[in-house]
Amino acid sequence: MARPRYKRILLKLSGEVFGGKRKYGIDLEVLSVVAKEIKAVKELGVGIAVVVGGGNIFRGVAGAVKGIDRATGDYMGMLATVINSLALQDALERAGIPSRVQTAIEMRSIAESFIRRRAIRHMEKGRVVILAAGTGNPYFSTDTTAALRAAELDAEVILKATKVDGVYDKDPMQYKDARRYKKTTHMEMIQKRLKVMDSTAASLCMENKIPIIVLDLTKSGNIKKAVLGQEVGTLVEVRGE
Repeated sequence: MARPRYKRILLKLSGEVFGGKRKYGIDLEVLSVVAKEIKAVKELGVGIAVVVGGGNIFRGVAGAVKGIDRATGDYMGMLATVINSLALQDALERAGIPSRVQTAIEMRSIAESFIRRRAIRHMEKGRVVILAAGTGNPYFSTDTTAALRAAELDAEVILKATKVDGVYDKDPMQYKDARRYKKTTHMEMIQKRLKVMDSTAASLCMENKIPIIVLDLTKSGNIKKAVLGQEVGTLVEVRGE
């Protein structure tokens, strides 16, 4: 069996991924695929924490534009991530993978509250930890949550799984001449506004020297390849800062 390059990872999943082709709601087939991808990595003996977005259900910024108070909209978005996290937990359990959902907002009836040491202990025992409700505070994205939790849980890398196969200099959906980066740095990501993560998340990763790999979740085996150290997607390196 190939040896993984990383022993502990944080997987960031966008809410839109859960929506499948419709981009909204929850696509059970997509959940099943995600669970299988996580299982393949889990079988390598890797500790896994997952941060899930809620864009398939609600976005705080979108709500603000339509007249909902920004803070209220962000709290609604946090609740959306809890719904997605419970759905992912169910898919993982069906695939035979023990998991725990921990939330930044106390919801004792359905999930544990986030406690750093407990989350680490779960991973040491082979459980996947799903981190829901963002940071528990409005005005912070789930990307920032991923950077914060990765630092807290001593994750060696953040795998940002999206529907795009890496980081581009401009939107590949709109520009045919868009160029994909094989490698870049946190500082370049911030200065060029490459839209990998928001500036707060990028700065957190840079300060804590956490690399980021942006990859296409729709291509089977990409997460495992990244964990094994194979070239996939775009690597945001720690060097050059």
